[in-house]
Amino acid sequence: MVVGIALLLWAGWHNLRERRIAMQQAQENHVVLAPEKAGAAAAQPDSQSPEAEAMQMRGKVAPGFTLATLDGKKVSLSDYKGRPVLVNFWATWCGPCKVEMPWFEEFRKQYAAQGFEILGLADDVDAGKDAIAKVAQKTGVTYPILLTDGKIQKAYGGPDGMDYLPMSFYVDKNGVIVEETAGLGSKDEIEAHIKKIVASGATPAAGGQ
Repeated sequence: MVVGIALLLWAGWHNLRERRIAMQQAQENHVVLAPEKAGAAAAQPDSQSPEAEAMQMRGKVAPGFTLATLDGKKVSLSDYKGRPVLVNFWATWCGPCKVEMPWFEEFRKQYAAQGFEILGLADDVDAGKDAIAKVAQKTGVTYPILLTDGKIQKAYGGPDGMDYLPMSFYVDKNGVIVEETAGLGSKDEIEAHIKKIVASGATPAAGGQ
């Protein structure tokens, strides 16, 4: 009996240790696994991975949504019809998310004249509005921060929601997802994607959300 209990405790500790190692590896690789995926092995979500192929949204019309901001205001993707939009999923515990958020703010100002906007969708609403607002303030972002409802993660990430954070979807003026990225990319890569959606869509009023 004692031996059996000892083995169970060891197995539990070993599993916890493996989960922590997986999370550490993910952070080192600038790929953060969503909480429900924390026990999975860290992996780069390249175009060859099953996860990337299963949730491929490129070339599709961006799923519409209406979500609340931190101050309770309702914001819809359709509010930005005819404008290039970056839909970014992030979380308060996501280190790489906090690295790219100031870059987003910088590019938002740089491409404001082209109508470019960013919508930051907080994946961990259970962390509380205060914690989410604190991170947004600390990273210096002024673009809309929206509280997710669980459904939107599935619309963009598949049946199980988001496998990786950060996740970014670059939506052109016609409401089509031109690029989709998982994990932290370089600042230059992010700007290249933004330039693409700013230039894409010859007729701003056509299609879209």
